Amino acid sequence: MPKADTFEDEELEALDDKTEALTLRSKRTERLRKKQTKKAMKMKDIPQDFLGLLPYELILQILTLLKPSELFRLQQTSKWFYEFITQEETRIARTVLGLRYSCLEKSFRLPVLLADIDPAIHSLLQTPERQEILTIHKKPYQHIRPPEPTEVCTCLTCTLRWSALAIIVDFAHWQEHLDKGEPIPMVPRGKFPEWNQTIITAHAAIVRKALYSPLWYARLLEVHLDSTTRSIRRHVANKGNKRRRFRMTDDDVNSGTDAFLTRSGPPSLDFPYHRDNYYLLETFVPNRSWSQDWSRWLYVPAEQHDRDIEFVVMWAERRRRAELEQQQAEGNVPGHTSRPLPQPEQA
Repeated sequence: MPKADTFEDEELEALDDKTEALTLRSKRTERLRKKQTKKAMKMKDIPQDFLGLLPYELILQILTLLKPSELFRLQQTSKWFYEFITQEETRIARTVLGLRYSCLEKSFRLPVLLADIDPAIHSLLQTPERQEILTIHKKPYQHIRPPEPTEVCTCLTCTLRWSALAIIVDFAHWQEHLDKGEPIPMVPRGKFPEWNQTIITAHAAIVRKALYSPLWYARLLEVHLDSTTRSIRRHVANKGNKRRRFRMTDDDVNSGTDAFLTRSGPPSLDFPYHRDNYYLLETFVPNRSWSQDWSRWLYVPAEQHDRDIEFVVMWAERRRRAELEQQQAEGNVPGHTSRPLPQPEQA
């Protein structure tokens, strides 16, 4: 019987593994590969790595050189930028307002939120009698939605402040029509078409954002500065328009500031109570007047709101005493001792 061949262990050589991974080639795997690559690129927080090398205050100074619209776009580039600008929104917006819109900021002040007013005065502001008095500042305007009395102070000053901010948004909305010479759709008196209600509701929502966000407030002033420069250019191009206007150069426009509005110019406080007024409106900068003695613009002080609140309290007190005297004269409450209404807190 033949013998089987035998080999010693030392004669065995190590096996050479030549197996290779199969290359997967399909549309599905290609899409998955591209998706993973794209996800890996997004995970790289490039802005954070770059800005992390700079001092914190230097980053703030860089951002304050941007326009509000640029800051909003920058917020959308990365989570890091969004969180940083949101955290420092008040500081950034305050600096931007001082550098770019120091004039418009004093003309378009924010109305005071009802939450920031003494709760004891809320009922005095919201009485039907006072709301009826304010009708002249609310109902006639078809291009402005009035403020919500449960959210915004309805003293005369704050009502006018709200209306001025709403004009900013509405005037900007129709700039394309004005530039192209297209007529602005008019709303018949006493009519409330749905398209107009949609517009003024959207505009009121933008104004509400400005009440809570300093950056949105700065954005409104940026928009109005753009509307103002476009309006002046339109009227300058009209050779038949010889009216006095603000002197505005290309450098003024390129600077992105409202510095040219501090120069002497025509009155700019006429309220556009109807969209028809937009055709001849050049500069709407309310709450100021030119002083010949001082050779500069004088602005309505921010404390005017506090004075209006004091007036509301006095007005309510007079009405209460008049009603009480009438009741005493009729013998309904003899010997009743009047109790004064709460006084507003001094700032």
